[in-house]
Amino acid sequence: MSEAELRQKEKEVTEELFNLKFQHATGQLENTERLPQVRRDLARVKTVLRQKEIAAAKSK
Repeated sequence: MSEAELRQKEKEVTEELFNLKFQHATGQLENTERLPQVRRDLARVKTVLRQKEIAAAKSK
């Protein structure tokens, strides 16, 4: 994925995590296992973005 696509994915996953946390706090979340899954997805996206930043810095 390109950096722009990863940034978009990061934004989408962050919004999904916010919505899940809100649903959990109000007692409306049925699938509580989704919270850790989304957290891991966000961590993966951030890790790949950081790796790309480091690789770009090294190539300069």
